[in-house]
Amino acid sequence: MLEMRNFIGGEWTHGETTLANINPSDTSDIIGDFAQGSISQLNDAVQAARAAQPKWWAVGIQKRHDVLMAIGTEMMARAEEIGRLLSREEGKPLVEGKGEVYRAGQFFTYSAAEALRQMGEYAQSVRPGIEIDVRREPVGVVAIISPWNFPVATPAWKIAPALAYGNAVVWKPANLTPASALVMAQIIAKQDIPAGLFNVILGAGQTVGQHLASHKNIDAISFTGSVPVGRKIAGYAIQNMTKIQMEMGSKNPMIIMDDADLDSAITHSVNAAFGGTGQKCTAASRLIIHETIHDEFVEKLVSAVKALKVGHALDQKTQIGPVVSPEQLEQNLTYIKIGQAEHAELLCGGTTLELPTKGHFMAPAVFSSTKNNMRINQEEMFAPITSVIKVSTYEEALSCANDSEFGLTAAIMTKSLARANHFKSHMRAGCVMVNLPTAGTDYHVPFGGRGASSYGPREQGHLAQEFYTTVKTAYIGCGSPE
Repeated sequence: MLEMRNFIGGEWTHGETTLANINPSDTSDIIGDFAQGSISQLNDAVQAARAAQPKWWAVGIQKRHDVLMAIGTEMMARAEEIGRLLSREEGKPLVEGKGEVYRAGQFFTYSAAEALRQMGEYAQSVRPGIEIDVRREPVGVVAIISPWNFPVATPAWKIAPALAYGNAVVWKPANLTPASALVMAQIIAKQDIPAGLFNVILGAGQTVGQHLASHKNIDAISFTGSVPVGRKIAGYAIQNMTKIQMEMGSKNPMIIMDDADLDSAITHSVNAAFGGTGQKCTAASRLIIHETIHDEFVEKLVSAVKALKVGHALDQKTQIGPVVSPEQLEQNLTYIKIGQAEHAELLCGGTTLELPTKGHFMAPAVFSSTKNNMRINQEEMFAPITSVIKVSTYEEALSCANDSEFGLTAAIMTKSLARANHFKSHMRAGCVMVNLPTAGTDYHVPFGGRGASSYGPREQGHLAQEFYTTVKTAYIGCGSPE
């Protein structure tokens, strides 16, 4: 068993209490006891961050590059080890756990390069004898609140640019998945950085998370989680005029047109809907199918879903791991009942499974005969559940896809260049895919959505600077050359 502590002001500290971290693939496996921080400890972390941030800004871009490169290189080198721990505590199949850790390392190496690429702008003044330069400076102390479904990758794409641009960090990982997060924290903490620059404090969202989001000495908040929590954070932020960046819910559509390659469409749909046990913000939970191929598509889809291997996350044969917690499993089963009450037809899955180890296992579910206004097609379920919606035209498919409060990712399967281009222009989503799953994005380009999916500047890529820096315009009176 692991005993993990908070990291505050350069020191690993015990919390007031501890919380057991339980393997969702085998509930008899206790991964460790993890410190739960107090409000007093959180205040200490923020104070330490404020003191350390100017020192970090002063070290210069080469030092920041070197530190971030070292973090990323070690993350990638230890991807198998840390990925195994990640899969053990979160429940995603081992290959996904390893891949997530490796990708987290890439976020750091990319941001290391960005640390060297900080260019200002020169502008001519409309007044004689004056020069102008426009530069970017750190926003200050950044609070990072990250989710349980990507416990390493999501905080990595926040922490890396925060440090690259000269900020200090106070990070609250999710209580459900603290182990892999704190291993990454150990890698960061051992670097040659000012004490207090990087802080980690575990605790409940209702206490530690709320206090962090409402803290007057926080300059910016980057949050990934649910819409209700995001709205609360926005309320706290506006009281303090704190800069916010939020990635929240989704209800991602995947359109399958009559000219699509059917086998490829099945493969991508299953990947998008059930990868990571459907516990992804980019999961395809609405499959919008043209009526001329609907029946054949559904038949092949159900056959493919039934063939998926549900099992222990560390089993090499597992394609779908357990649901992350008993509470999440209960919510998933509730949505199965909601769908049936709405007269959707449950074609497969939607039940718990008894496997050799006691865990939160659920058979992946497919609903058909659904309407877009049903709750199962409007509310984010975060589950291995997807719904099929039949449409008769491309125009109807696009209208259906856009009929949502969310707008994170969306995909279309088609051989028509005209449809593909129209979809890219008219689909109201932050990320659109053509002949690809809704899930799967690159680390060097912007990520984010529209509507209730996102609020504030984009994450990832060069545009991360819009959140992690503030712009300063400097005027210089040159005077007479004589």
